Amino acid sequence: MPVALSPILRTAIWAVVAPFGFYCSLLALGSIPFFQRHLLYLHRVNGLWLRDINEPELFGFAKGQVTPFFLTTPDNESIYSWHITPLPLYLQNEEALASQEPGVAPDITATESFRVLKGDPKARIVIYLHGNAGDIAQAHRPDSYHVLTDASPYHVIALDYRGFGYSTGTPSEPGLIQDAATLIDWVINVAGIPPDRIVLLGQSLGTAVASGVAERYAAEGVEFGGIVLVAGFSSLPTMLGGYRMGGVIPVLGPLRAWPSLLRVAEGVIWEKWPSAQRLERLVRLTKTRLRLSLVAAKDDADIPWVESDKLFRAAANATVDGGLEEESFAAWKEERTIRNRDDAFVTTLTAEPNIVIRQELFPYGGHNAIMGHAPVALAVMRCFDLGGTVYTEKTSK
Repeated sequence: MPVALSPILRTAIWAVVAPFGFYCSLLALGSIPFFQRHLLYLHRVNGLWLRDINEPELFGFAKGQVTPFFLTTPDNESIYSWHITPLPLYLQNEEALASQEPGVAPDITATESFRVLKGDPKARIVIYLHGNAGDIAQAHRPDSYHVLTDASPYHVIALDYRGFGYSTGTPSEPGLIQDAATLIDWVINVAGIPPDRIVLLGQSLGTAVASGVAERYAAEGVEFGGIVLVAGFSSLPTMLGGYRMGGVIPVLGPLRAWPSLLRVAEGVIWEKWPSAQRLERLVRLTKTRLRLSLVAAKDDADIPWVESDKLFRAAANATVDGGLEEESFAAWKEERTIRNRDDAFVTTLTAEPNIVIRQELFPYGGHNAIMGHAPVALAVMRCFDLGGTVYTEKTSK
């Protein structure tokens, strides 16, 4: 005869079984490539129906300061982009820029903003590679563009990857890297900006795109002014072990109690995004100059800041013949680290031929707001060698 369960016990059992069943269902769904792509990129989650991103004044920009335009990739996708003129340069050309036709430019090279860019002999470009979800003007992104352009000489060019916002196509690892390469080729070959005046700035997923495209160009002998990776991760399978969607829902974290199940789950992640490997190869391919900055916030609830440690470890490993000894790495790194408080530090490594790798842990900023904080803007400035002394050793406690 079956034993009757009390209402309290039944409720307690369901309180455990229901979330577990929901989690297992999500894992099963996420193993299917179609659904995995949507869960990873969240490219259909955006606010296009709420506001017109072809009217950048909505986001606090001056009239004509931002020019929306499309680029066509070699595989015939249309990639939506913004060219943001720095305010100091805008002020010098305000009448012309404010009078240009609003909305998407049919031909970006025929616009006043392109004329200003092309005619700027000191033009420096920040190529902004955003994270997953949303579109080019989602959430914190316009504010972070403002930080870079309001009082600096930097032009910012941001793009929506294929499948995001108004861009056509479906996102994929090679596709996103191709989108970034298409923009870089346009900046170099059409706008006429040499690579040493270009900084790649990636956040979250954008750090993986930046690492992939930088490695691709390094293999062709092209070296950029710098690469800044904010809230980066070593590889997608590794990162998902500690990742929480929205800072709350763990993805693969619960499986760490069962290593064999975790390995199975990692094995069905179809796109790996191996940034640590790519950065290691990038350093080894460097012939002339490299400025690589890794920035993370201690209070990042989405991607643990220790993922930046893994990126630094991989990049640093490539600067030493035979690699760094695992046992002595912590002490080796500490010699190059300045700690001003328990939850913040800066580690700087200099190596031949002219390589500077810098890792900064900042106490605040979370996963997204950090993009508008001082460490990111300063990292861009350092890439252009606009700073003073480069600290290579711990000089004080």
